Amino acid sequence: MVTYLDSTYQETLSLIKEARDYIASGTRARHAWLAPEARLQICCESMRLTARLTQVMAWLMMQRAVQSGEVPVEEAAKPENRLSGQVVCGHVQSTPEGTDQKMQDLLGRSHALYVRIARLDSQLDRT
Repeated sequence: MVTYLDSTYQETLSLIKEARDYIASGTRARHAWLAPEARLQICCESMRLTARLTQVMAWLMMQRAVQSGEVPVEEAAKPENRLSGQVVCGHVQSTPEGTDQKMQDLLGRSHALYVRIARLDSQLDRT
């Protein structure tokens, strides 16, 4: 499990950097021609992307702390240390009008990652 967590941590970190670079590279200018409602939807999806990645990274960091012996398993199993945000992060919104291919890719990959981590988190209840 340690190797899987390490590779998933690296995957998540890479996706966070990719999302950061995409968002910092002029998202506003990229969508300036869209109607305000469409821009708002894209903004909401950007926040969903950020929320997913934040939740996944927090969960992975907790699991790494458990693996290294810094945090007891019982502490990691507490509700406040589990994966959260299912209502927002687990939701798949239809792609807003004007969403470019890169954003669609980031949304899809972040959702797949979040779902994988949600499955791992649910396994904590079985141990």
